[in-house]
Amino acid sequence: MASYEIIGNGDEKVILLHGWWSDRSCYEGMRPYMDLEHFSYLLMDYRGYGASMDEAGEHTIEEIARDAISCADDAGWDKFHAMGHSMGGMAAQMINVLVKDRVRSVVAVTPVPACGSPLDDAGKDLFHNAAKQDGNRIGILNFLTSSQYSDNWYNYILRRSRETTTEEAFHNYMLAWTETDFADKMPGMETPCLAIVGKQDQAITEEAMNATLMQWYKNCRVEVIGSSGHFPMHETPVHLVTISESFMKNSS
Repeated sequence: MASYEIIGNGDEKVILLHGWWSDRSCYEGMRPYMDLEHFSYLLMDYRGYGASMDEAGEHTIEEIARDAISCADDAGWDKFHAMGHSMGGMAAQMINVLVKDRVRSVVAVTPVPACGSPLDDAGKDLFHNAAKQDGNRIGILNFLTSSQYSDNWYNYILRRSRETTTEEAFHNYMLAWTETDFADKMPGMETPCLAIVGKQDQAITEEAMNATLMQWYKNCRVEVIGSSGHFPMHETPVHLVTISESFMKNSS
């Protein structure tokens, strides 16, 4: 089973899934602002990432979702909120498909939608070589944040991606979030859903959410963080915690 930890002592349970770029440590900057009396957060490392780096796996979106459900079962959690960033937001949608009666709400943070994010030829050249080429990773990071940060910040995210992932898993998960499509299972979802996007993110946009999650979920809204790009847990952690916890409290 994938490695996980639980922080907080609250009755409201939250599965919190990280994205493609690094392991669960990406949420460290949010921890001081989390309401750990009201919520309990389960943070899992995907197979090939972080504390699960040596765990063999297929590195698929469904595997992430099933591992997360298994961790919730291991923790004795029946009902929970599913919150995830980017690829983790896609996995949160998959959890909703697999065990919809157990999911109180979905909080999708700059999420890849259930239809995936197919790449054109230029995108394939950039992303398919990112596992081995640091320059490709830096180029992608600039695109995801409209190049608004210092070189030191981009180099930090690059370093953490190298330190917390295997090249094989990093590549395979990229194939997963670009090529997986379970959109046919999404229309008519009754689970409350919040989609959070950064205005400076050139990949996951408000328009993309309006065309996907807003069409699939009967009760969904999109929140735009004006100063953030693709990584609000790094860029605007206070804002992210505030809006996500408020939504989950109102959805319980």
